Amino acid sequence: MRDVARLAGVSHQTVSRVLNNHPNVRQETRDRVVQAMEALNYRRNLAARTLVTRRSGTLGIVGFESTLFGPASMLYAIEDAARAAGYFVTVATVRRLDRQSVLDAVDRLAQQSVEGIIAISPKPAVTNALVQVASVLACVGVGAAGDDAVPTVRVDNRAGAALATRHLLDLGHATVHHIAGPPDWPEAVERVDGWRETLYAAGAVVPPVHPREWTARSGYEQGQKLAADPAVTAIFCANDQIALGVLRALHEAGRRVPDDVSVVGFDGMPDSEYFLPPLTTVRQDFAELGRRSIDMLLRKIDSTGQPAEHMLLEPELILRDSAGAARS
Repeated sequence: MRDVARLAGVSHQTVSRVLNNHPNVRQETRDRVVQAMEALNYRRNLAARTLVTRRSGTLGIVGFESTLFGPASMLYAIEDAARAAGYFVTVATVRRLDRQSVLDAVDRLAQQSVEGIIAISPKPAVTNALVQVASVLACVGVGAAGDDAVPTVRVDNRAGAALATRHLLDLGHATVHHIAGPPDWPEAVERVDGWRETLYAAGAVVPPVHPREWTARSGYEQGQKLAADPAVTAIFCANDQIALGVLRALHEAGRRVPDDVSVVGFDGMPDSEYFLPPLTTVRQDFAELGRRSIDMLLRKIDSTGQPAEHMLLEPELILRDSAGAARS
């Protein structure tokens, strides 16, 4: 920093003000300091900065090894929001969503002096693990409900399922069948609850539901069974990948979409617009999820001792060609 100050003809305090975006620096001076930093290839010593300020400017993210659209999109959205807020990001991934694996990941991040941690938490074990460290390190869980001691940001899955189910009922379908996600994922359970509650409220028959995986294969296998039943005219799928498998099963069975059977997904995958036909789906705003989770974590870092916040984000129904009016 003193080398930069000497080349720019200013004090090292002025260089520090430029680095920290202090407003009381003339633009001409700021430009001169920036040019000196570029000429000397100056990079801030983050370890030294951490020792002085006790702030590392780094946030940790606990993710898990998955190619599923939802968790992967959450990770990217959180990273983008952290960078936009001026923070570096360190990611620790786990293979199993159990308490000890999450605690090990948190420990790895803590050793890197992160200021706070966001954990993608599709299962209760993740947020339950955060409870153990929440008293010493700011934490936020993203994706599913957890312990009241840990702040959370998540999408209202019940409301999203209700949107999809109500839309199909409003199109004149007598009832709506549901292909669910894994029963040990709270998101899948909440979508089943929203679907079932909406059918009950409408006085419609509630068909049996058989939870499976979040995959197109599961959708295809369940779709084959539903396609063989001529009474099935509407299917709500727990995610867009399941819906993709359902569309193929219906096509192979000669059931036209949406003329014979209407299909609605969940997630709002960008690719769902290019399914055949384009998929009506419930969209999750992952960018907003990332922004809200980072905002919540930064508030937690700056105001320890505050009660945990819990935020539900409303999903949006995207209307396309895969859902239509029931045949008379």
